[in-house]
Amino acid sequence: MKSLILPKYVIVSALLAMTAAVLGLWLLQVIFSYLGELENLSDTYTLMDALRFILYRSPDFLVQFIPTGVLLGAVVGLGLLANNSELVIMRAAGISMYRIIGWVMLPAFIFVLLALVVNQFVLPITNQQAAAIKNDAIYSKIISINGYWSVVNEGNRQDVVYISYADSEGKLGEVKRYQLDDGNLVGALRANEGIYQQNSSAKDQADGVATRYVWQLSGVDEVAINNNRVEKTHADTQTLTLPIAPTDVHLLTKEPEDLSLSDLYAHRQLMKYQGTRSVRHELAFWQKLFSPFAVLSLVLVASSFVFGSLRSQGLGLRIVLALLTGLLFSYLTDLAGFVALAAGLSPLLMALLPILLSAAVGVYLLNKKH
Repeated sequence: MKSLILPKYVIVSALLAMTAAVLGLWLLQVIFSYLGELENLSDTYTLMDALRFILYRSPDFLVQFIPTGVLLGAVVGLGLLANNSELVIMRAAGISMYRIIGWVMLPAFIFVLLALVVNQFVLPITNQQAAAIKNDAIYSKIISINGYWSVVNEGNRQDVVYISYADSEGKLGEVKRYQLDDGNLVGALRANEGIYQQNSSAKDQADGVATRYVWQLSGVDEVAINNNRVEKTHADTQTLTLPIAPTDVHLLTKEPEDLSLSDLYAHRQLMKYQGTRSVRHELAFWQKLFSPFAVLSLVLVASSFVFGSLRSQGLGLRIVLALLTGLLFSYLTDLAGFVALAAGLSPLLMALLPILLSAAVGVYLLNKKH
C-alpha cells in the first residue's frame, strides 16, 4: 500500500490541475462565444436563441480545448510539485523522470476517453441542434449548398435530387427535385420533409435490378413546364425513389466535424465502394482517431518544461509557454489540414505530422539539460 501513496499523490495533483485548466479554458470560450453571438441578435434570433446555440456548441468547445487544457494542467501540476521541491525528493529517492511522466499521463487518459465519448455520442447531436437554430433564425433566407445531391441519367433526361438533411432512421428534411430534358428544365418539386418507407422488392433484387429505396414526401409543391406553359400543383404526399440507403444518405448530408468516428469510417467505406473519396472526411477521421496521441504528446512537452532546460524558470513563465504551445499545436494541426486539402497530400500523414513534431520536441527538451 505504501508503494501506491506516491503515484496516487502525483496522479491526483495532475488530475486536479488538468481539470481546473480544461474547465477554465472551456468556460472562457463559452462566455466569449456568447458575447460574440450578441452581435447577431434580431427579431428572429433572440437572447435565448443565442444561449441555446452556445449551450449546444459547448461540447464542441470542450473537445477543442482538452489538448491545451491537459498541457496547461500538466505544467501547473508538475510545476507546483517542483516549487515545493517534491520532484527533487522523488528523484533523490531513485524514481526516474520517465516514471513520474508516466504517472502524469494516467489522468490525461481520462480526458482522452472523455473526448472520444463526446466525439462519438454527443457532438453529432449537439452540432446538428446548434446548426438548426442558426439556420432557422438567421440563414433561412440563404441558399445552402450543403446536403446530398443525386443525379440520375435516363437517356436525354436527368433527375437531380437535393436533400438538405437526413438522419440515420431515414427521416429527410427539405427535399428538392429538378427534372431536365436535353438540358432544359421541365419540372421542379419541393417537399417539406420525407419518411423512409421500404427498399425494392426481393423479386427485383433477385432479377438483378439495383436496389431502390422509397421515401414518402409530405407538403409537396410541384411545377411542370410544358410548351412554355407552367402548371403548379400541391399534394399532401408523394413518393421519392433513390438508389442509396437511408444510413448512407445520412452520412452524405453531414459535415465531417458533425460525424462521429464510426460514422466517418462508414463514410470512408461508402466512398471506397463508390470509387471516389472525400479528403475532408478522411482528414477528420484520422484527426479524431489520433487525438489520444495528440494529448499524450502534449503531456510530454509539458513535462519537458519542468524536467528539461526550463526547470529553473518560474511557474508563470511555464504557464505562458504552455498556452503558446497549445495555440501553436492547434494552428499547426489546422495548417496541416489545409495543406492536405490544398495539395492533395495524404490525410493520414498530415494528421500524424503535428503529433510527431510535438513528441519529438518534447523528447528533445527532456534530454536537453542546459
